[in-house]
Amino acid sequence: MFKNLFTSRQSLKTRKDELIVKNYPKSPVSEAYRNMRTNLSFISPDKPLKTIVVTSTAVAEGKSLTLVNLALSMAQNGSKVIIIDADLRKPMQHKFFEMTNFNGLSSVLTGEIEFAECLRETNTENISLISTGVIPPNPAELLNSQRMEEVLAEASEKADIVLVDTPPVVAVTDAAILANKVDGTMLVIASQETDQRMMLRAQITLERAHANIIGVVLNKYPAHNNSNYNYYYYYGQQSSG
Repeated sequence: MFKNLFTSRQSLKTRKDELIVKNYPKSPVSEAYRNMRTNLSFISPDKPLKTIVVTSTAVAEGKSLTLVNLALSMAQNGSKVIIIDADLRKPMQHKFFEMTNFNGLSSVLTGEIEFAECLRETNTENISLISTGVIPPNPAELLNSQRMEEVLAEASEKADIVLVDTPPVVAVTDAAILANKVDGTMLVIASQETDQRMMLRAQITLERAHANIIGVVLNKYPAHNNSNYNYYYYYGQQSSG
């Protein structure tokens, strides 16, 4: 039965089915996310991280899925979480919560609405969402604006932790731009899929942006050689100035 719960993504009917921590809280996958949450709390116990970017080296490595399940784990532990979907090229977070995406981050950054108008409660306790809103023609410029820094500051005041979903770091500059504005950056890589040269390039790009790389998430890790489902495992952490 357990294998049937974690078959390939194609078998899942909706994105909300991928909320493993919520739907299957006793599974080993959910426990892995709880371990990730605990590891993050150990990184800076005296000054907890308030804003964290979650990115990947390339597409389809599971960064958005990792972020939302980490958020669920934190929320279940009593933390107030705000998810900011800053992937202004391929938004995903609103789909997990089955929400609309008409007004969001892009609307705030262009001055069309105020921060309070874009921050919405989800159907999950302790989690609020700022979706992307309408996809703009100039994502990098908007994310590099002073207003984006203000959005991060406002979100930090209203939540215990702010998780920011960004495009892959190697593909465009968006992740590097935001990594420079937050307390820490997590890099998601796909086990047995991600090219080592891409990983190195992602690391160099983030370091050049003066990002504080706090850890790496090894995604799609096969726990059993003969299984057809994936585990998610957090390994290692490092702090930089």
